Amino acid sequence: MIPGMAAKRYDAIVAGVGGFGSAALFHLARRGRRVLGLERFDVPHDLGSSGGITRIIRLAYYEHPSYVPLLARAYELWRELERAAGEQLLHVTGSVDASEESGRIFTGSLASCLEHDLPHEVLTAEELARRFPAYRLPAGTMAVLQPEGGFLLPERCIVAHVSLALAAGGEVHARERVLGWEPAGDGVRVRTDRGEYETDRLVLAGGAWMSDLVGLPLVQAERQVLGWFQPLRPELFSPARFPVFNLELEGDHFYGFPVFGIPGFKLGRYHHLGEDVDPDAVDREPRADDEALLRSFAERYFPDGAGPATTLKACLFENTPDEHFVVDLHPDAPAVVCLGGGSGHGFKFCSVLGEIAADLALDGATGHDIGLLRLARFGGVRAAS
Repeated sequence: MIPGMAAKRYDAIVAGVGGFGSAALFHLARRGRRVLGLERFDVPHDLGSSGGITRIIRLAYYEHPSYVPLLARAYELWRELERAAGEQLLHVTGSVDASEESGRIFTGSLASCLEHDLPHEVLTAEELARRFPAYRLPAGTMAVLQPEGGFLLPERCIVAHVSLALAAGGEVHARERVLGWEPAGDGVRVRTDRGEYETDRLVLAGGAWMSDLVGLPLVQAERQVLGWFQPLRPELFSPARFPVFNLELEGDHFYGFPVFGIPGFKLGRYHHLGEDVDPDAVDREPRADDEALLRSFAERYFPDGAGPATTLKACLFENTPDEHFVVDLHPDAPAVVCLGGGSGHGFKFCSVLGEIAADLALDGATGHDIGLLRLARFGGVRAAS
């Protein structure tokens, strides 16, 4: 900033324009606010947690039944975004949640379906294989098939949110890194590597860089690797014949997708090799042990999908200690909203979390039930009232 020149003023600034941040930017802009999005990388980019061509969306939710009402609203908002953007962003394949009958994925998914009266089927491993021949799960495995599950196109979702925010009068600066912020009167002063800004409200959506941005130990970055493998029988892995899945088998928790966008059956292991990392120093080159882990799973349970690799890609999880998200007012700065902690399952919620962040920024409260997601659950962090 030139000495003596006043900092440019906005109604709201969003720091981080990935999945969560782009949605917050959109919701603030469409409410008529003068909003700026600041992104240290490109828009979109593949260095954080919001890439990967496809991302699962599922209405049955084993993690906690209280997520289901948020998901119902997320689906509504994704469909609204599709109509506004004029392109399909959500593809429905059905979703399979499977484990041993007493396992957390099967029991949790079934409980969420029963509590919220979601359409679903309960299938044995044998019944699942007859319906979807690519699946070869062990005897004794039980599955919940929920017909509304599927996948989102994350890069296109981010582009849609940003494009519509710009059309509504918003502004975005890519390749501009936020270096710090501080309360200033009733608002916030934001300092970047290109200058300073003032804003009435600030949304911090820094992804794997969230802890430094917020000044609280909210997330830990983790190296994650995804693999795409050429199916030996491609017809079994098309979106029409292959529902997305979450599987917990023999102590491993994997997730996967039909062939789409890249010529390969896509899968990943939650918490891959358990590598906590500095997001600025992560090894982004996939290794032989990364591929071997993913290939072994495919060979065991999806042998018709275990052909040669077409793509291997490293990305980041941004894990909170309990793997639930964070959306709340900053405990020390009521003009600041903390939005992050996707923990490997957050992208499907971007649309509704953006709406909630806008509610909190503009009104200080939201009509959505976010008790599970507030900062109060972390003992040493005081939550906003």
